[in-house]
Amino acid sequence: MTARREIERHLQSLGDIRGIMTSMKTLALLETRKLMRRLATQGRVVDSIEAAASDFRGFFPFAPSPPKDSPPVYLLFGSERGFCGDFNEALLDALPSPPSTDALRSPLLLAVGRKLCSRLEGDPRVAALLDGASVAEEVEQILNRLVGKLTTIQQRYGAFSLTALYHNADDNGIQTVRVLPPFQEPPPPSRFGYPPRLTVEAETFFSELLDHYLFAALHAMAYTSLLAENHRRMVHLEGAIHRLEQDSAELSRKRNTLRQEEITEEIEVIMLSVEATLAPAR
Repeated sequence: MTARREIERHLQSLGDIRGIMTSMKTLALLETRKLMRRLATQGRVVDSIEAAASDFRGFFPFAPSPPKDSPPVYLLFGSERGFCGDFNEALLDALPSPPSTDALRSPLLLAVGRKLCSRLEGDPRVAALLDGASVAEEVEQILNRLVGKLTTIQQRYGAFSLTALYHNADDNGIQTVRVLPPFQEPPPPSRFGYPPRLTVEAETFFSELLDHYLFAALHAMAYTSLLAENHRRMVHLEGAIHRLEQDSAELSRKRNTLRQEEITEEIEVIMLSVEATLAPAR
């Protein structure tokens, strides 16, 4: 009976764990649906800014000067929470090799996401470690802190290149995007016959447009990474729940077997008691 009760306690624990995991999976599903709506909207914002930049550069072919002496900066969007497999390891593996051994050109890392940051503590390449967003509503404040770190790097090194690495929610691969400086390709032919009317200097307009583009692009990347994180968590939890159900089924079979043995033993004891009671009458 002691073994059966131990199995029953274990089954109760597995049931509690399964309930928690199911709740986490449901929350991840709800967050995924919300992020898909936000990402669709943010994608249209980025597309509209890129279209405006394309139209502008058709008549004013400005392009930010690529940095020469500043170190390259890599922005990694990792996971804030666990239960998503090798999400952060894949990001670190995707980091390109340093372009040179020059200390001044040694790459700097900006990591977003508590679980990713824990893997980079003590790394000399780290410029900043930032907590990530658990839900879509936290992305705004996370990016505000991120932009503050980028401003600090700019004040120290001047113009710099920024490359973002994040998980693509469609195929779960790593997306590598050059964020700064943007618009390095030659301007496309203009769709219009006349230049746009500007109320400010063209250079001022383009500088402000770059600020809007950077913030919009970072939003899209953060939403995409968070969407991929939640999708990975759903898959990981589904597998864990399935294994829990298999373990519970196996334990239930053992419990039933032990219970059957206990019943058999009880019947044998009753029969022996009956025989002992009837023996003197013979």
